[in-house]
Amino acid sequence: MTEVLGRRERKKAQTRKALADAALKLFTEHGFDNVGVRDVAEEADVAVTTLFKHFPSKEALVFDDDAGEEARLVAAVRDREPGQSVLHALRDYLQRGQAALSDQASEFANFMQLINSTPSLQEYMHRMWRRHETALAAAIAESTGASEGDIRVAALARFVIEAGTLVNGYEDPERALHEVFDLLEHGWETGSS
Repeated sequence: MTEVLGRRERKKAQTRKALADAALKLFTEHGFDNVGVRDVAEEADVAVTTLFKHFPSKEALVFDDDAGEEARLVAAVRDREPGQSVLHALRDYLQRGQAALSDQASEFANFMQLINSTPSLQEYMHRMWRRHETALAAAIAESTGASEGDIRVAALARFVIEAGTLVNGYEDPERALHEVFDLLEHGWETGSS
């Protein structure tokens, strides 16, 4: 069922999107360190105080879907089809994400170039993915009945988070992702070198 947003929530979402879009445009054109939050606010036609109501930091403007990404990762585990393993649910979730990225290859390349050229964005992204890893581990533990301290839960969460980043450099990221999950499911074959 689709949730109907009220006028106020729609306006907030529009403002948030306008800020994120303005920030990405300015950061890509001029470099992250050469653009201030005041520049972003002006581009989006809002006050700086409004910007900070939506984003706690300049870096957060680049990762505007941080909370949504974490929620979707957790939902992939909690809302999986009956009988589907956690591993397969996470594989399917990441494969859908890779398919979406392939449709936006040039935008994603520009986004990654921005991050890779900016140490503060790299650090922010690293902290963000560690938070997502912790939330994912908790969802896996809850879903499987394992304790949150179970190393297998922590390892699976870490591998899943890293898999998405790892495959981005490959010519066929969807195939590479399938190979990563095949390794997770079946282990390293004795005949492999």
